[in-house]
This record gives sequence, structure tokens and C-alpha cells, in this order.
Amino acid sequence: MASASPPPEAEKQSSSPATTTSSPTPEEKPATTTTTSSSTATANNNKNNGQLPLHAGDLPLTKQETPVEKIKRTLGVRPAGESGRSGIHPLLFLRNVFRSASWASRIANVLWPVVPAAIAVNYALPDHHLTIFILSYLAMVPCANLIGYAGQELSRKFPHVLGVIVETTLGGIVEIIMFIVLITRPESEADNVNYIQVIQAAILGSVLATMLLCLGLCFVFAGLRREETMFSETVSEAGSGLLLTAGFGLAIPTVFEHSLSGKIPTAELLPKTIDISRSTAVLLMVAYFIYIFFQARTHHGIYDAVFVADEERDADKHEERRHHRLTFTECCLALAVSITLVTLIALSLVNQIHFIVEERHVSDAFVGLILVPLVEKAAEHLTAVDEAYDNQMNFALSKVLGATLQTALFNAPLVVIVGWGLDKDMGLNFEVFDVVVLILAIITVGNFLRDQKCNYLEGALCVIVYVAIAVAAVYYPNPHVLEAASGGASEGVGVVEHH
Repeated sequence: MASASPPPEAEKQSSSPATTTSSPTPEEKPATTTTTSSSTATANNNKNNGQLPLHAGDLPLTKQETPVEKIKRTLGVRPAGESGRSGIHPLLFLRNVFRSASWASRIANVLWPVVPAAIAVNYALPDHHLTIFILSYLAMVPCANLIGYAGQELSRKFPHVLGVIVETTLGGIVEIIMFIVLITRPESEADNVNYIQVIQAAILGSVLATMLLCLGLCFVFAGLRREETMFSETVSEAGSGLLLTAGFGLAIPTVFEHSLSGKIPTAELLPKTIDISRSTAVLLMVAYFIYIFFQARTHHGIYDAVFVADEERDADKHEERRHHRLTFTECCLALAVSITLVTLIALSLVNQIHFIVEERHVSDAFVGLILVPLVEKAAEHLTAVDEAYDNQMNFALSKVLGATLQTALFNAPLVVIVGWGLDKDMGLNFEVFDVVVLILAIITVGNFLRDQKCNYLEGALCVIVYVAIAVAAVYYPNPHVLEAASGGASEGVGVVEHH
């Protein structure tokens, strides 16, 4: 029996369903989906056969940037950094500088009248050493705060990752100036202060102050407004790994020196230790530049995404206004003024360390480990704590870890190389007490960063550990006291043996 042929209308619909112009009913939707899938498959087959693509989705939509466009994107001002002005507006500039970026910075700005007083007393009353030291120490705080604020305003004008690097680098200027002033100070036989030991203690003290005190305060202030604060694994993992590497590198000359102490003559051991320190300094600087390249060039997209998300979570974002921003010229002016003042005050402060140690019997370890780092890192501490309080923990953590790594991997090696050029025995052979405390602190902080969340309990523990280190530094004796004591002990032993 012959089969019946289909009607002409049905034959037309089955042969060309894609040409139907009427709206599809719910029952016809699966057929439309099937038709679209077959069309896509046909297009893919055509593309594989060397034919032109049939859909726009088959074409690459990402526009390749030219080198000029990349430069413009890198150096272009972000909307968050636009001030709507240009040049210098004196009254608005002074108002913004005093207003600063946070309530903590405004408190630091109250100390600005101390700055001219410290400079005047230094030249008018040079014999009042304690007064000069106290005034210079207090005057360093608003000057460092201005560097931090100008650096923060300047960083807003760059892309997120580059901005964080710029801000962290400018925040370390105070520390670099202090180190250079200390290493270039001429030695005196009547001066019992070992300035190299002060620098060495200041290096580790700066790392400890940022890693324990500043990070602990960030955790505490973030915990005041929320039960737990989350942060990115990208920031914490890279930072904690580099911290452990930096601590290992800084410990190598110390372990070498103390493991061979007493086994070979000191006159032969010290030059070898200094050579190892200089080689280690070069390697640490190489590690720092690799870290910068990793963060700013090859993996900047990951960090950008983290910082953009943090910027959206800013708790006081609604208070930011364009007229509160500094122009590029005003940022440069603020940095020039603040760096000049910091240099003058650092010279005044360093000149009084001898009298503080000798007349007030303050140990070198306490001056280098506690006093100098606190005033060096004042601006970075205030900025990071404010960002943590505003729920920008990734920004705060980047500044804390970035400043710590800059000290360990760049500033410390830099002063070793400068001492090398000045033919001074500046090395990384620290006291065993300092190195042990540093390694334990790195391990402690690394454990707190491991779970990508923090609370005020962890912050309080970090601060308590830092206070315990400060108490130990108060009682740590000076080198010439130890030498005198060991000499007396040796004489006593000799007398006993003689009898």
C-alpha cells in the first residue's frame, strides 16, 4: 500500500522552520531552541572549514590596546582621585591638609605647633638635650602624617595596585632618612652609643612595630564594628610567605656569626660576616623587586579585583567629596615640605640619642627597637588603622605587609649597601634576642593570617606580644656595659685561678 504524502503546508514548515515569522507558542519553544543549537553547530562547522563566522559571538570582542592606550590607562587619574581643580589653592590646600584622611590623622595634626618649637629650641638652646629630644620626637609625628596623607592622595590618582605601591614607598621615606642619618653620623671615641646597633635594632623594631602593633590595632579597630572581618587569600598568602623568607634572609648572617663565635678569631670572623651580610642584602633587594613586578605587572588583575571590592565596602565612602582631594601639584608640594622637615628633625633627633643613652640611661635596644620605629611608622599606622575601621581590610593588610616587606627587603639592605660605600661595618648580624623575637613574631602573625579572617581577640594578642617585647628591650643592656661586665668577670676568674 502506498503511503499518503504530507500536505504542502506541513512539508513547507518541516523543511524551513527558521523562516516562520509568527510568534512561537509555548509548545514551539523547544523546536526554536533546537533550531538555534543546530545553527550554532553549523556555524562552528563552517568556521572549522575555513569559512567566515555566522554569529558575532564567534568573533573576539576584546580590543587589543595599543602601547599608547596602555600608558594612558596606567597613568590616567582614577575617578576616586579627581579633585576637580588644578594648580595650588592655598586656603583649600591648608584646610584639606588639616582635615586629612581620618580622625586619627586630625589628632596627629594638632601637634603641628610643636614643629617650629622643636626647630627653634634645637638652635637656640642646644644644651637642653632632653627637651630637644622630646620636642623633636613629637614633631616627627605630624610631619610623617603629612607624608602619609600626601602619599595617599597621590596614590588615588593611579590604578589601585600602582597606587598601593606608591603609597607604601612614600611611607617608608621617613625610615630611609633616619637610617641614612644614623649611618652617616661620624664615630667618636667618647661616644659610647653604637649607632650601627641602633640601626640594626631599628630595622627589626620597624618590622615588629608594623607586623605586631599596627596589624594588631587594625584587627582591634575592625573588630569594634563587626564580629569578624574577612580579607583576601591573595594578599595574606603572598605577604606571609614573603615575611618568612625575609626573616630567614635576615637571620642568616646572625646564625653564621654566633655559630662560629669562639671557634675562630673575631678579627677573621667579622669580615666574613660583613661580606655575607652584603651578599644577603643584594639578594633581598632582588626578592623585593620580584615581588613588586609580581604585584604590579604579572598578577595586577587579581590585586585590582580585590582592591576594587574593598573600595566598594568603604564604610565612610559617602563622606568623600571631590573638594577634599589634593591636586597633583599640591601632593608634590606637601611631599616636598614634609620630607624637608622630616630630614631636619631627624638630624636633631639623632644628635640627642647619645645624651639620652648616657645621661638618662636608656638602652640602645629600646631606642632602636621601640622609640625610633614608632615615630617612623606613625603615618602608615594611622592610615592602615583607619582603613581597617572602615572595613577596607585588604587595603590595610596590603599597607601593613607592604611596609613590613619594604623594611626587610629594601630599606635594611639599602642601609647595608650605603654603609658598604662609606666603608663602615654595617651588617645584618643582629643580636640573637632580636632575631629570635622576629622569627617568633612572623610565625605568630602567619598563623593569624592563615584563615583569611580576623577579630579583636587576635589583634589584642598581637599588641600584647609587642608590649612584652618592649618591656624586655627596656632591660636589655648596652654593648659597652656588657663588655665591661665580661671584662670584670674575666679578671675575677683570673684572680681566682691565680690564687
